[in-house]
Amino acid sequence: MTAWKVLLTDGLESIGREILQKSAQVDDRAGITADELLKVVGGYDALIVRGRTKVTLPVFEAGSRLKVVGRAGVGVDNIDLNAARKSGVTVVNSPIATTMAVAELTMGMMLALARELPRADATMKAGKWLKKEFEGFELSGKTLGVIGFGRIGATAGKRAAAFEMKVLGYDPLLPAPEIQARGGEPVTLDELYARADVITLHVPLTDETRGMLNAAAFAKMKKGVRIICAARGGVIDEDALLDALESGQVGGAALDVFSTEPPGAAPLVTHPHVIVTPHVGAQTAEAQVRAAEDIASEVLAALQGNPLRWKVA
Repeated sequence: MTAWKVLLTDGLESIGREILQKSAQVDDRAGITADELLKVVGGYDALIVRGRTKVTLPVFEAGSRLKVVGRAGVGVDNIDLNAARKSGVTVVNSPIATTMAVAELTMGMMLALARELPRADATMKAGKWLKKEFEGFELSGKTLGVIGFGRIGATAGKRAAAFEMKVLGYDPLLPAPEIQARGGEPVTLDELYARADVITLHVPLTDETRGMLNAAAFAKMKKGVRIICAARGGVIDEDALLDALESGQVGGAALDVFSTEPPGAAPLVTHPHVIVTPHVGAQTAEAQVRAAEDIASEVLAALQGNPLRWKVA
């Protein structure tokens, strides 16, 4: 039996477990509590998580054998990267596995906002026929502002272009020629705010992006702008968004992520001009299989000392 031991705390598709089991002992402890994790993590060489498990400084301190932490997905805001570096633990993720799933959800949310699909469905199921109340708008001819023109943002932009939308791209990490090559018109953030009919965010949660869509940002936007976020909770100031919805500055929002999850029946969640989903961006069968394959292979590469594709820290 191999000396490597891998702990799964949030589950993993069978294909990922099968890849790992060829070279390591795999223990699946889905749903393990934070206290339980501290007690057992010292016996493992690798830890694979999704978004639920918080990999904090105490976890790294308790994980005396840890060599690598893998995130089955994109966002690593639930992993203390500074603590990982201080502990000499490699952190990897699977950033391309969920690209299509999140981009397609973004388009679904945009269409749902444009045609009020959830409310139309709900009223029909309540036995009502409110045809004249549902005057939506067409995506064709509108301008989409994409904040964060990486893999997901550019993929969503490409699909929006197929709906004959004008696509603006803002990304401080990408040069203008690269944004153009990916199908967007490079613009400043203020220009995007001023021109976009719909704005979608595809940025990680960092000190720089936390609360970036705030009262000042909403004031710079077109009156009636629609906001979509399937990125990370916290990049939108939710109180400011609620105020902007109440004033009509923002005409509607579609949110898959929240500052606190689950958010409960918060005023923003129950607002009539807001469409909400429970952080399902990556929840497609295909994306989950890809994420499992990618993270299993990457974690094994880290254990074996082989080159890594997606090292985060």
